[in-house]
Amino acid sequence: MLIVFLRAVILYALIIFAIRLMGKRQIGELQPAELVVTILVSNIATLPIEDINIPMIMGVVPIFTLVCLDVFMSQLTMHSRRLRKLFSGEPKIIVSEGRIDQQVMRDLRYTVDDLMESLRGQSVFDLKDVQLAVVETTGKISVFRKQTADTPTKEELKIRTECSDPPMLIVSDGDISEGALHAVGRDSKWIEKIASAAGVEVRDIFILTADKKGEYFLVRKERPQ
Repeated sequence: MLIVFLRAVILYALIIFAIRLMGKRQIGELQPAELVVTILVSNIATLPIEDINIPMIMGVVPIFTLVCLDVFMSQLTMHSRRLRKLFSGEPKIIVSEGRIDQQVMRDLRYTVDDLMESLRGQSVFDLKDVQLAVVETTGKISVFRKQTADTPTKEELKIRTECSDPPMLIVSDGDISEGALHAVGRDSKWIEKIASAAGVEVRDIFILTADKKGEYFLVRKERPQ
């Protein structure tokens, strides 16, 4: 039992390291080649855990081989558009000038339900509002609304406003983010001052966000009942 536990821990750490090497993507954003590697790595990792007669090296070597191959191919495709098209495909325009390209839908084996579901995911519930829609290589749809259906901007409404960065998370569950603190031009003394004004210790802050103007939002930790 201890051997199985140790194998699981080692492979768990190994897979996390391998996925970090492959880059930060969500499952829905994986290219076909990346998805294949992810599936293979997960399957290979289970073998040494389930069967202790299989040497650990039989799991480690294939995992590192697949990850290194993925990284190598990623470097190649960065410098070759042909390879990118071969391994990842290319975006397809599924709606152009408000007209649905049914041939592209057939080529992609995209059903009407798939199209409507993807549009709803972009907060578009009426096909009449779509000017252009593109199916990306990940299968996700990008939508450009018609100008008549798009939300007007403050610039179009001639509302004057100042452009500024959004608030950043400074304290999370009592831990200070030095990078975020530096980004908003503040220091630890400022946090202590804010905490003192709120009548709490820094370690008792659940969330603290702030922007470069010094405006902040603070949430205290709630004590367990």
